[in-house]
Amino acid sequence: MARYIFITGGVVSSLGKGIASAALGALLESRGYRVRLRKLDPYLNVDPGTMSPMQHGEVFVTDDGAETDLDLGHYERFTGRPANRMDNITTGRIYKDIIARERRGDYLGATIQVIPHVTDAIKAFILDGNEDYDFVLCEIGGTVGDIEALPFFEAIRQLGNDLPRNGAIYIHLTLMPYIPTAGELKTKPTQHSVRELRAIGIQPDILMVRADRNVPAEERRKLSQFCNVRPSAVIQALDVATIYDVPIAYHNQGLDDEVLAAFGIDPAPKPNLKRWTSVVDGIRNPEGEVTIAIVGKYTGLKDAYKSLIEALQHGGIANRVKVKLDWIESEIFEQEDPAPYLERVNGILVPGGFGERGSEGKMLAARFARQHKVPYFGICFGMQMAVIEAARALAGIEKASSTEFGPTDEPVVGLMTEWMKGNELEQRAAEGDLGGTMRLGAYDAVLKEGSKIAKIYGGTRISERHRHRYEVNRSYREKLEEKGMVFAGMSPDGLLPETVEFADHPWFIGVQYHPELKSRPFAPHPLFASFIEAAVEQSRLV
Repeated sequence: MARYIFITGGVVSSLGKGIASAALGALLESRGYRVRLRKLDPYLNVDPGTMSPMQHGEVFVTDDGAETDLDLGHYERFTGRPANRMDNITTGRIYKDIIARERRGDYLGATIQVIPHVTDAIKAFILDGNEDYDFVLCEIGGTVGDIEALPFFEAIRQLGNDLPRNGAIYIHLTLMPYIPTAGELKTKPTQHSVRELRAIGIQPDILMVRADRNVPAEERRKLSQFCNVRPSAVIQALDVATIYDVPIAYHNQGLDDEVLAAFGIDPAPKPNLKRWTSVVDGIRNPEGEVTIAIVGKYTGLKDAYKSLIEALQHGGIANRVKVKLDWIESEIFEQEDPAPYLERVNGILVPGGFGERGSEGKMLAARFARQHKVPYFGICFGMQMAVIEAARALAGIEKASSTEFGPTDEPVVGLMTEWMKGNELEQRAAEGDLGGTMRLGAYDAVLKEGSKIAKIYGGTRISERHRHRYEVNRSYREKLEEKGMVFAGMSPDGLLPETVEFADHPWFIGVQYHPELKSRPFAPHPLFASFIEAAVEQSRLV
C-alpha cells in the first residue's frame, strides 16, 4: 500500500519545495523504496504550455507529450524515474474536466460545488495509479493562504482522514528570515504560516525551515513548542553550494529518518548515498574549467533554461570540469559585433525559443561558431537558426527565413501541419489553438551511419523529447548538403529533419529535440558530455 507525503509551503514562494520534494524522493529511493512524485498547481491554466518563460520558467515535457511544471524536471533528475502527464495537475485541468462532465450530464442534475466535486476530483487524481509505489510525494504549488490553493489544501486534509492510519503525513516548508538590525533569526513568520495551515485543518508532522545560517537550538525549540511538532521534526534547510548537495544535507539533518518515524517504520532500511557523494565530489573537485556562452532571449530569468543549466553541469561532471555559463541576450548581437563577446568562450549554445525577437542575433552566434571553429550546440530553435544562417551565407539563399516570422519566399523553416505519432497521423492548422498543439513528447529518429552524432550516441536509433511547431524544410536539404551541412538525423519516415552537423567542424551540431530533458547528474546525456568534452579541447587551443 502506498503511503502519502504532502509537501506545502509558507511565508513566501520560491523556497525550493520542488528541490525538497525531489531530494526526499531520492533519499527514500536510496533506502530501496519505490517512489512517485507529483505536482499539484493551483493556477487556472490547463498547463504551462502557453505561459511566458519569463513568468513561469521552463516548460518541462514528458515522454508522453505533457507540458508540465519545471519541478517535474527536478523529480526526474533526482530519482531517475520518468514522469508522465498524470504527475502534474492544475486547477484549470480539474475544472475543464468537471465542466465537460457536467455538460454531458454525468452528475445527474446535481449542483456542482467546490466541495465535494472539485475536492473529489483532486483526491481521485492523487490516488490514481499508485499501486506499484511505496511512497507518493505530492507537492502543492504556491503558499498557504493563496485563495486559489484552498481546494487543494481541503482535498489533502480530507485524504488525511480517508486513508488508513499512518497512511499520510504533512511536511511544511517555510522561511526563517534573519534580521540584521536585531541580529537574530525570526520564528514568527513560520508560526503564522503554521497557524494558517492549522486553521484549514492540517497539522504538519514535519517543519522544514529555510534559512541562510544555522538555526540555534532555542529557536528550534520555540518552533517545536508553538507549531506543535516534535523537536526532532524541526529540520533546518540551509543554503548549499549545489542542489545536488541537498539529499546529503537533508539526510544529515535527519529528514528521511523523521519521515519514516512519522509513518511508524522501524527498523528502517539503511540508505545508500554513494551515487550522491560521487556526484557532489565531481562538482566540488573539478580538474579544469570551461566557459559556455548561452545566447538566448529569456536570459533575464534563468529558470527559463533550468534543465539546460543542469544538463551542462552534468556534462561538466562527466568531464570533471567546472562549467561557467556566460549569459548573453541574443538581441545584443543585432547592434554590436559578436566577436568581443564570443572570442573568449569555449563553446556556444543557442537554446530553444519562440518568435522573431532576437533571432538574427542567434544566427550571428551560429555564424561566429561556424567560422571560428568554436563548438556549437543548437537546440530546437537554435538548430533552425543555424540552418537559416547556413542557407544565407553558404547556399546563397539570401532571403532564407522561417514562416514563424511571417510570409517568406524562402521558407527554410516552416510550420508543420501534419506528422506521424506512432501509427497515427497528427494534424494541426495555422489558425488553431496554441495550447497542446505542438509536436510534443518522445519521437524516434534515425541517425546516419558514421555521422558525428551517431558516434556520440553509440547507435543510429534514438528517442528524444520534442516541443516545437516549426520544422526545417527538407526541400532545402540538397542545397545545404552541397555546402557541407549534413542532415545526420531524420524521422523514421524520412520526412522531418532531426539533426544537422558540419563534418569539417570540430563540434557543430543542431538538434530539433530537447536532449537536456533526459540528462541526469548520475547519467549525463551523451550530447552534453560530448559538447563539454569539445569545449575542453577548445580551451587547450586558446
